[in-house]
Amino acid sequence: MAFDVHASICHIMKFKEIRKKYLDFFKGKKHAIIPSASLIPENDPSTLFIGSGMQPLVLYLLGEKHPAGKRLVNSQKCFRAEDIAEVGDSRHTTFFEMLGNWSLGDYFKKEQLRWFFEFLTDRLGLDVNRLYVTVFKGNSDIGITRDEESVAIWRELFKEKGINAKDIDFSENQGLVGSRIFYYDEKKNWWSRSGVPLNMPVGEPGGPDSEIFYDLGADLKRHENSPFCGQPCHINCDCGRFIEIGNSVFMEYVKTESGFEKLKQRNVDFGGGLERLAMVSQGKSNIFETDLFSSAISGLENLSGGKKYQDNGKPFEVIIDHLRGAVFIMADNKGICPSNTEQGYVVRRLIRRAIRYGRELGIKKDLWTKEIAEIIIKDYRDDYPDLENNKNFVESQLQEEEKKFQRALGNGLKEFNKIKIAGNISGRQAFDLYQTRGFPFEITEELAKENGLKVDKIGFEEELKKHQELSRSTIAGKFKSGLADASEETTKFHTATHILLAALREVLGGSVFQKGSNITAERLRLDFSYPEKLSSEQIEKVQAVANKIIQDDLPVSFEEMGLEKAKKQGAMGVFETRYGEKVRVYTIGKGKNIFSEEICAGPHVKRTGELGKIKIIKEESSSARTRRIKAIFAS
Repeated sequence: MAFDVHASICHIMKFKEIRKKYLDFFKGKKHAIIPSASLIPENDPSTLFIGSGMQPLVLYLLGEKHPAGKRLVNSQKCFRAEDIAEVGDSRHTTFFEMLGNWSLGDYFKKEQLRWFFEFLTDRLGLDVNRLYVTVFKGNSDIGITRDEESVAIWRELFKEKGINAKDIDFSENQGLVGSRIFYYDEKKNWWSRSGVPLNMPVGEPGGPDSEIFYDLGADLKRHENSPFCGQPCHINCDCGRFIEIGNSVFMEYVKTESGFEKLKQRNVDFGGGLERLAMVSQGKSNIFETDLFSSAISGLENLSGGKKYQDNGKPFEVIIDHLRGAVFIMADNKGICPSNTEQGYVVRRLIRRAIRYGRELGIKKDLWTKEIAEIIIKDYRDDYPDLENNKNFVESQLQEEEKKFQRALGNGLKEFNKIKIAGNISGRQAFDLYQTRGFPFEITEELAKENGLKVDKIGFEEELKKHQELSRSTIAGKFKSGLADASEETTKFHTATHILLAALREVLGGSVFQKGSNITAERLRLDFSYPEKLSSEQIEKVQAVANKIIQDDLPVSFEEMGLEKAKKQGAMGVFETRYGEKVRVYTIGKGKNIFSEEICAGPHVKRTGELGKIKIIKEESSSARTRRIKAIFAS
């Protein structure tokens, strides 16, 4: 059997085997295997998607007790929309699986570094001579010292494998200089959800980390056209020779008003991308050459009339990555489908970029995205049953979006070709393509770049802002919350809407979010995310929960705060709406007995006891995976 030059293992492990080996390894270290959380964050409106394994576990890292214990392990579905433009370089994907293990105040550096090193070298069989590590060099400004403890552990681990591991402070001018352990500053070896220490908000946990890299081979940076050719190489540069395969974060700090303080427990938060581990385990230097993507590549080669991936790298990678991401998002039991807002906009952008690159490959077949989706679902359905359960929904949404975009793309390309004759694309022209042709700005930008033209992005954003302001002026005289007036009855219905939304979430689950409301003095109307018709039992239960809150006569209060603070503390809101810098957060309840927290412009009653008994008079579909209820006060 032939192997790539840097493959050092006699058995090529498929990605499913690697995932299972990882989970089983840490299960053997007394870790509880927990399921992947949804890609759509629960009670965290500050971000559209789960982008790291630790994101669903923040409360437990801050000290809450996890029901499964202090040692956890899983493979978490992740999606990073910020990487959409990077896909096509052989190693970036938007959707990925993050293998993660956590210690919630239990073990720390000594155990974590040893265990992952053991997993890489003994269980995956990676060549230890290709492994390099980084540690935190310390920062006196934030009062956190150099991580010499991790260096000592790494030295011992490498020594056990017969390697004298030298350590050195990173310097771009020196390069590797025979070292294996490198000290980097907080730009590289500090981790929190918000980046470097200075960017962290008060209350955010974080800490120094130790990353492990794999050497794919010195020849990768020596291509004739490489901008890195001839420059000193270090493991954290972008030349392509080294790739990070795991990051052990020692999360023991929290940002406070006065600086950094120790958390009440020392945590380990580890993350390693399954796709990257599969790549190095299978002796590849390209993620898309692993078995994760082989079936989809074969399917796309057939659809494109025999064009080969090796000759069309970027179009293949964009199409397969984007459709994989869109499939996972839409199948995630949250009713996300292509739209012009929030997660739906990202899904639309993924699908339309894939279709656009399909045209570049010369795919002639209509409604072809469904075929790639079927391959993706087949590859993953054993581990993620939601893909099979929601297959019909996913495929119908793909087909509908493909029909819409094929029309928009054909018309938009004709218009673009007319515009480009005159030279660079103005902001107004880009906006007209977007508004009248359904042509995403990103595609206008890409086409312009391919034609050697520039697009006035600032001008486009100004035109978009003017359009949004004009649209909002059509509802002048109404409150932002959807009220028709501020009469006493309307005010009561407004408060009742908050209660009903919280009751719906309690009965139906945290995937329920407000999609819109309309309130008059006679009734309330609430649109909310949910995939199916409510049963009569569910409606009765929602009513019972809501009327119990009214009967308990809970206080209704508000506090003014910054939008980011409101999001941080978990206040609900319709976040496609443009809020100001300061918002009001209305709370129903007090202390430990809080039933609802929502960003809202008011007005509200003082106590829930002022309301009448709620009666839901109608429940119906509003749009795809969105339900609508109408309610009155019963006499």
